[in-house]
Amino acid sequence: MAKLRKGDTVVVIAGKDKGKQGTVLAVKGDRIKVEGISIVKKHQKANQMTGQEGGIIEQEAFINISNVAIFNEKTQKADRVGYQIDENGTKTRVYRSTGEAVATAQ
Repeated sequence: MAKLRKGDTVVVIAGKDKGKQGTVLAVKGDRIKVEGISIVKKHQKANQMTGQEGGIIEQEAFINISNVAIFNEKTQKADRVGYQIDENGTKTRVYRSTGEAVATAQ
């Protein structure tokens, strides 16, 4: 189960884009797609039915979720995420370093 969700701000901690920040666009299993990170060129064929032009387009590729960490706005650093269960039984995501709740961006 991924502790990162769509809309979270993350920092790349490994790979060719190390140090860059971006917003999570999609989470699929143990892979994650981040805005502006891991840009690849795709050769796309034209499709007259949908009106889509052909050519070489640039898009984000999925990267492994272990190569990113959530960005803590207060400390301005990368952080880890844990879970905390309240007394009424609700499960919330918290930063490991400070214990504060992670703000959901959705």
